[in-house]
Amino acid sequence: MCRMSDRPARWTQATVYPDMWADPDDDPRDGGGTSPDGELATLQDYLTHYRLTLRMKCEGLDAEQMARRSVPPSTMSLLGLVRHLAEVERNWRNWIGDGDPLPKLYGARDADFDGAVAEQAVVDAAYVDLAREQAATDAALAAHPDLGERVGRDGIAVRELLVHRIEEYARHCGHADLLRECVDGRVGQ
Repeated sequence: MCRMSDRPARWTQATVYPDMWADPDDDPRDGGGTSPDGELATLQDYLTHYRLTLRMKCEGLDAEQMARRSVPPSTMSLLGLVRHLAEVERNWRNWIGDGDPLPKLYGARDADFDGAVAEQAVVDAAYVDLAREQAATDAALAAHPDLGERVGRDGIAVRELLVHRIEEYARHCGHADLLRECVDGRVGQ
C-alpha cells in the first residue's frame, strides 16, 4: 500500500529529458526511422509501442513488486495488468470469430487480478500467456487486412477492434505509470 508518509522517492533513469522513462537513445520504442505508411501499419505501430511500454513499466521488478496492490482497495497490480491483458487478447478473438467463445485463462470475473500473487512462477506464466495470446490475436486479425471488413457475430469492423486494442493498452499503461511510481518511485512517459 502506498501512503503519503511512505511513498518512495521519485526517480527516472533518463538523463537527457528528466520527465521521460528512458533517454531517447535507450528507448526501444523509437525505431529512428520514418513513421509507417498507411492506416493499418500506423495502428499496428501504436499497438506495438504500447505493448513495449507496458513491459518497460514492469522491467526490473521482483515477483512481490509485480503483485503489489499499490492502491487499496483496488486489486490492481502490474502483474494483474499483464494477466488481464492476456485475458483481453483472448477475448478479442471471440469478437473476431463466430464460434464458441474461448474459455477464460484465469477463471471467473477478476481472477486475472485476484490470482496475481507474488510468486515468480505466476509472473513467468503471465508473460508466457500474454505473448501467446497476443500472437494468436495478431494472427487472427492478419487474416482480415481490410480495416472496413466486419467480423464475428456482432459484425464489428476490423478497424474498431484494432483501435479498441490500442485504447485498452494505452489506458492500462496509464495505470502502470501510477502503479510503478507507487512501487519504487520510478516515473516517466
